[in-house]
Amino acid sequence: MITKAFIFDLNGTMIDDMQYHAEAWYHILNNDLNAGLSWDEVKAEMYGKNDELLVRIFGGDHFTKEKIKELSIEKERRYQKAYLPNLSLINGLREFLEKAKQQRIPMAIGSAAIPFNIDFVLDNLKIRHYFQAIVSADDVTISKPDPETFTKCSELLNVSAKDCIVFEDAPKGVEAAANAGMETVVLTTMHSQAEFKNFKNVIAFIKDYSAVGPGDFLRN
Repeated sequence: MITKAFIFDLNGTMIDDMQYHAEAWYHILNNDLNAGLSWDEVKAEMYGKNDELLVRIFGGDHFTKEKIKELSIEKERRYQKAYLPNLSLINGLREFLEKAKQQRIPMAIGSAAIPFNIDFVLDNLKIRHYFQAIVSADDVTISKPDPETFTKCSELLNVSAKDCIVFEDAPKGVEAAANAGMETVVLTTMHSQAEFKNFKNVIAFIKDYSAVGPGDFLRN
């Protein structure tokens, strides 16, 4: 086997929750901060770290670091409260993870989420034991599309970048994987296939994990 490890983005890739994130940001940006953004404008900013999003919208000098942290935590609290009753893995993923574990495929999570959110998912769904490494927003200097999130995962797994397959749902994440020299499987939970037409590192599009297994992405 050439492919030796799987790296999963979290939001939109393991759980179908991006609508809840967008709604939480929409209300904070517009109702609390008077940004005056449309739904599509908010959706377009849904990548990278929370502080990066705020800087993109308001500029680097608008908020103190303390205020950015406060806004970030408040956004995640609202997201978690709204999403918790519906928290579940994308269809077929638990079985996919179990099969990969049985096949001894190392797995990591590489996410722009803060640990507060990653822990919310892993501990409520009881899936932490499947992953040998977790890289969060707090572990990188620059988030996706910078490749650091995924290259750190490969380093922690002790697997070369070219031998990792990334599971992603967002164009910026696929770009980060390309920048890391990694192939990508795209989940079409939030974005259409057409939005990925310029990426050469996409090897498959799937709507969920119900019809695939780890062996489908292991190349001889």
